[in-house]
Amino acid sequence: MTINPPVVVGVDGSDTSNAATVWAARTAAAHGAPLRLVAAQPPPVIPGGMLVTSQSYFDDLNAESHRILDAAKALAEDAAAGIEVETSLHNSSPIPLLLDLSEQARMIVLGTRGRGALRSALLGSVATGVVTHARCPVVVVPTSAVPDGDGQIVVGVDGSANSVPAVEAAFTEASLRGAPLVAVHAWSDIDFDTLPVAVEALPWSAVAESEEAALAESLAGMQERFPDVEVTRVVVQDNAVDQLIARSRDAQLVVVGSHGRGGFQGMLLGSTSRALLHRGERPLMVVRERR
Repeated sequence: MTINPPVVVGVDGSDTSNAATVWAARTAAAHGAPLRLVAAQPPPVIPGGMLVTSQSYFDDLNAESHRILDAAKALAEDAAAGIEVETSLHNSSPIPLLLDLSEQARMIVLGTRGRGALRSALLGSVATGVVTHARCPVVVVPTSAVPDGDGQIVVGVDGSANSVPAVEAAFTEASLRGAPLVAVHAWSDIDFDTLPVAVEALPWSAVAESEEAALAESLAGMQERFPDVEVTRVVVQDNAVDQLIARSRDAQLVVVGSHGRGGFQGMLLGSTSRALLHRGERPLMVVRERR
């Protein structure tokens, strides 16, 4: 692992890419980390599967890619003066490039969709592929979600081993940003009204108390490590996605694990993180344990 890993941003000149660049620049400044802006330039193919070989075409393509990188660098430096910014152009497809960079990155930051995505797509193929397979945390930033430095950090906690790295990442971000942390534990989305009458006899209050204790235990170690972070615990019997969206309206960041306790072994992306990627309106960090 690099001594001071960079925050890596995939840029393509789109509005979502610009929003991701601004968010990443401010985050790199908070971490005291360098910012690396990368552009991918895969070999162009014309209909019929033939590669374009015209040198003038490549020259124009390179010039446009460097223009995009220079504009992104100026945007980043304006958003966070004094940060170290590096740019690089790669003759590669974006997904394999970013997955390779994720081995040594602090985090990867992307917009929700790039210039090549259909306007109707809610989440671009690059963001989906990188979130699913990256070796480091990945943040997906909606166009409308450029932060102003205010707002809480919201983290989803389900008590599973997979949520531990997400909790640590959330505490780290809250501490660095001087932001309050809201830890949300939605322990069941069962509609009790649809269950047999006999279920009312079950000790639901005891279950709720047990879930509150489980959340407190999940946070205890991190609260000792980060005593400066103000934590609000929320324990509800509800759908996790609905709760996280409702409680993150004004958040500067939402943090979740890649998959939770309901996921099967080998699952790469769980239902909660997948739903938030498509429905959420705030920057979303998906964290998995480094392998």
